[in-house]
Amino acid sequence: MVSRGVNMTKQRYEQASLAAWLGIVGNLGLAVMKGIVGWFSGSKALIADAANSASDVAGSIAVLIGLRASHKPPDEDHPYGHGKAESISAIIVSVLLLLVGLEVGISSVKTIVAGVETRPEWYALVAVIIAIIVKELLFQYNIHLGRRLSSQALIASAWDHRSDVLSSIAVLVGVLAALMGDYWGQPWLYYADPVAGLFVALLVLRMGYRLVTESIHSAIDHVLHKEDTEDMLETAQRVKGVIVVNELRAREHGHYVIVDIKICVNPKITVMEGHEIGKTVKQQLLRRFSHVSDVMIHVNPYDPGYPYKNNVDSEQTEQPSLLH
Repeated sequence: MVSRGVNMTKQRYEQASLAAWLGIVGNLGLAVMKGIVGWFSGSKALIADAANSASDVAGSIAVLIGLRASHKPPDEDHPYGHGKAESISAIIVSVLLLLVGLEVGISSVKTIVAGVETRPEWYALVAVIIAIIVKELLFQYNIHLGRRLSSQALIASAWDHRSDVLSSIAVLVGVLAALMGDYWGQPWLYYADPVAGLFVALLVLRMGYRLVTESIHSAIDHVLHKEDTEDMLETAQRVKGVIVVNELRAREHGHYVIVDIKICVNPKITVMEGHEIGKTVKQQLLRRFSHVSDVMIHVNPYDPGYPYKNNVDSEQTEQPSLLH
């Protein structure tokens, strides 16, 4: 039986790739729109938001590269597949967020120090509202798909979209306050626009830091807790011919899980029969748990000093017993 999680299924890859391409097209369109409108309207916050969207284009490309790499089959150098490529691409997205946040913050501070004498044009508000709607739609699509496919890269990209929604809301408030300052004859409110740009930078830095820590954690193998493997243990124990499960360990490897399990069987059966029991355990775990990509079975003889146990899976009642 071919291990399902060593590489992504075709359907998973196609859905994740579509999400990445939507992110690239959407971010590119928003970056161009916000950049042009920000330049002609004189909105520093909108220009900063355009730079943020431009970085998202590079981030979406990194996600797409990671998805393609993780879709490659196992080879001699990567016997467990390339699933961690998604986690690496998620780290790249996070680092880009940190760099852009730092650049936007520095630019906003320089504008505030230099002084602001004009307010942005009204049509900057239209561009911001469009950006908020588009980014929220991209967030909802990516977060649901990322969770369903257990894709860390898509989840990171989704939260990148959500940070853009928050930053665009800050830009909306800043531009609106600057326009109101002109209407009320309060030029000091012009500073709301670059202040909004600084707030955007802080949001981006905060989101980037959170994502980079989560992505690094995902890239490092770690063992699942006991409560997360109880169902796996019970499933293996119910397989006909398994007397007892000595040990079960499950570790995350990118977007999927690899299970190491030690089972005890009747020491009087043949090697072939013991192998068949182990094969059945592996098939049951792969069939029931979609996030399990591979199962390493260790078959040990049960201590003959104890009575044997005949565990029968209701789904396998027609199979002959391998206990003697």
